[in-house]
Amino acid sequence: QVQLVESGGGMVQAGGSLRLSCAASGRTFSSYAMGWFRQAPGKEREFVAAISWSGGSTYHADSVKGRFTISRDNAENTVYLQMNSLKPEDTAVYYCAATTFRLGLTTTPTRYNYWGQGTQVTVSS
Repeated sequence: QVQLVESGGGMVQAGGSLRLSCAASGRTFSSYAMGWFRQAPGKEREFVAAISWSGGSTYHADSVKGRFTISRDNAENTVYLQMNSLKPEDTAVYYCAATTFRLGLTTTPTRYNYWGQGTQVTVSS
């Protein structure tokens, strides 16, 4: 089992940057692929980015491609989401999640086994 704690959210103006961190407990962090999702008020949870257990493969949603970058440090049991050129439509609660799914990187929330509590990101225009 793994416990996830996100941090790094906050309020920023459009065009600004934030870096989210997700710290994982447990000794098996490197065996999980990781993902970031977000949920805005009144909307469904949306896939943002995913990274393989090794960090060698990543996948980003079209809506954030070229602006956001997912990465991980297995020695620190942490996954990151660097967010640049933020837009008001990026405003949401951001969640990290861990999955044991092995058939490639998955964008499906139900395939993720563990979730953090979320961190709020607010982008003002």
